[in-house]
Amino acid sequence: MRVRYPAGMNERPRVLQVSELTREIQGVLQDRFRTVTVEGELSNFRPASSGHWYFALKDEESLIQCVMFRSATRGVSVQPQDGALLRVSGALTVYGPRGAYQIVVQAMEHAGSGGILALLEERKRRLAAEGLFERQRPELRRPLPVYPRTVAVVTSPTGAALRDILQILRRRAPGLAVRILPSAVQGTTAGAQLAGMIEYAGVHRLGEVIIVTRGGGSLEDLLPFSEEAVVRAIHGSPVPVISAVGHEIDWSLADFAADHRAPTPSAAAEIVCASRDELLRRMDTARQSIVQAQRSIAARLRSRLQSTSPEELLYRFRNHLQPWYQRLDDQRDALHRNMGEAIATLRIRFDRAADRIAASDPRVALRRGFALVRDSDSGEMITSGLTITSGQSLLLEFDDSTVPVVSTAGKETDNAGI
Repeated sequence: MRVRYPAGMNERPRVLQVSELTREIQGVLQDRFRTVTVEGELSNFRPASSGHWYFALKDEESLIQCVMFRSATRGVSVQPQDGALLRVSGALTVYGPRGAYQIVVQAMEHAGSGGILALLEERKRRLAAEGLFERQRPELRRPLPVYPRTVAVVTSPTGAALRDILQILRRRAPGLAVRILPSAVQGTTAGAQLAGMIEYAGVHRLGEVIIVTRGGGSLEDLLPFSEEAVVRAIHGSPVPVISAVGHEIDWSLADFAADHRAPTPSAAAEIVCASRDELLRRMDTARQSIVQAQRSIAARLRSRLQSTSPEELLYRFRNHLQPWYQRLDDQRDALHRNMGEAIATLRIRFDRAADRIAASDPRVALRRGFALVRDSDSGEMITSGLTITSGQSLLLEFDDSTVPVVSTAGKETDNAGI
């Protein structure tokens, strides 16, 4: 292959290897920016197991990668958190394997509150004042079903969070019906989609519990789960909601509105249902506890019986019955006493009634010489002389006899007589 050079070029240009060009760029940057101090919003903070910190600083237009090695992190008093506004100092360098420039940070301090955190804090205060985070109080949380038959999952259908949840549910509860409500979990439209799916799952009772979830990410990646529409949809859900957004160190406002927060999607799957094996183990443990308790009771009774003679048992039995016998005697004596008093009272009342009846008997007056006058024909008592007519047949009833008489006086006489 022939190579043609532009007119005026008499020599071949120097051909550089990628690594050579990278080193030259690195040398230029390091000479020009030996020490830089940069302010920006912390994003995508990733602490490595080695102790090094990897993160990015950004503003409204640009983003730059940063690394802070373990030797430098030891003297940092700042607790890095996505969204925080930081001021870092270090050297600008190039990371050869990726050909990317970055800041090797030597010092870090707060420069104020990050825009995202300030937004979330303001929104959190406003929604909390409306009572949307009341389920943070344990007594107001709705309990989760111990062994649900259906569960609704609101998440991305292609995300790792859904795969983790399905894998655990298949193993722990193969008979559980899982209904997936697909939604974007990142981007400007994700919040509206999440809120709509949560409301749809609750209105149509697609699950006895709803899991709202996604995998980890930066604070801005998780922003849809902190949108006001999502918080209101979770709070208004007629069934319990589990929020499982990101990893354990991540958070969103959905965590404060939900009935329960799971640190990871996998933890949400473990919370939502009890393993069949675990239930069987609990049942077996309970059975063993009951059997052991009954055996202990039987052993104690057997030991007490074996150490007690028949005479001792009879003595204790009598001692046990003696108070009851005494109570029976006391009650019987009290019954007899009360009956005697009642009979005496009734006898007195009876005697008084008999005296009143005897006093009202007209024959008592007859024994004192009085007589009763009756009409001979009708036998009716005559109580007034004015009613007697001349020639009327009468009966005079004395104590010992009755005498018939005829009236000789009538109503026309002034002195009616017999």
